[in-house]
Amino acid sequence: MDNNISQKDETRECCRKGACEYKPRKPLSEDTIPHILNLYGSRATPQDFEIYAPNASFEDPLMCAHGVKQIESTFYSISKVFSESGIVEYSVKEKTILSAGKQEILIDSKQHYKFLGRNIDLISLIKLYIEDGKVVRREDWWYKKPIGNRETIRFPLVGHLMETLRRGSMLAAHSLMGFGKDPST
Repeated sequence: MDNNISQKDETRECCRKGACEYKPRKPLSEDTIPHILNLYGSRATPQDFEIYAPNASFEDPLMCAHGVKQIESTFYSISKVFSESGIVEYSVKEKTILSAGKQEILIDSKQHYKFLGRNIDLISLIKLYIEDGKVVRREDWWYKKPIGNRETIRFPLVGHLMETLRRGSMLAAHSLMGFGKDPST
């Protein structure tokens, strides 16, 4: 019998008898996924941004945000650009990274948007890097391709230009959205 399966059986049996204090932890994604669905579905509330560390970053092929206020602007702007938005299908995989307190959540998703009456369906891999229970970095890989930057593009100068354009579009959205101000206030 596989040693890993045997260990799980022993732990289960031990806990069933009340002989240990092992309590299986709830997956971190159970607390995170409802917020992610709200953000992509244009239903963001201030509480949905509490999953982020103050210095968190967010990147997708269009924008590069640093800090919670810029991340707020990114998601509050979705409803201004698209008449419909949301994650319509998803699956979640959690990884514990060797160093203590660090995890990675991978969300394979199908996203749907409507722009000027036209349907846009997008396959995406959302990567959440978590430290001490807070998202510190988030990457949205469209069609599961890494985001173009100076490290992923063959010509670093082109990658640097792409990074600059993504930062510029983020700063424009950030200023148009009142620098992260909650639109419901």
